[in-house]
Amino acid sequence: MSETGCRADVWLWRARFFKTRSLAAKFLDEGKVRLTRAGAETRIDKCARPLKVGDQLVFAVSGKLIAVAVEELGERRGPPAEARGLYATLG
Repeated sequence: MSETGCRADVWLWRARFFKTRSLAAKFLDEGKVRLTRAGAETRIDKCARPLKVGDQLVFAVSGKLIAVAVEELGERRGPPAEARGLYATLG
């Protein structure tokens, strides 16, 4: 794991949007996450795609639209309070 990027599936799992990393990977592989980096918007279609601090993600989970900015990459899947420090809610 580099200090400049983190796999998208790992980050979504660490940020506690998904209970397991494999659920996050499946969600990403289906192209259900939009990534905005430096003003350019794309869909993440591979779970290994790296996320960087400053990236913005938009996706829907359980009927709720989630828009977040990546604040930190994290080192582990910690408690919920630690996970909330990994992102800032947009909107």
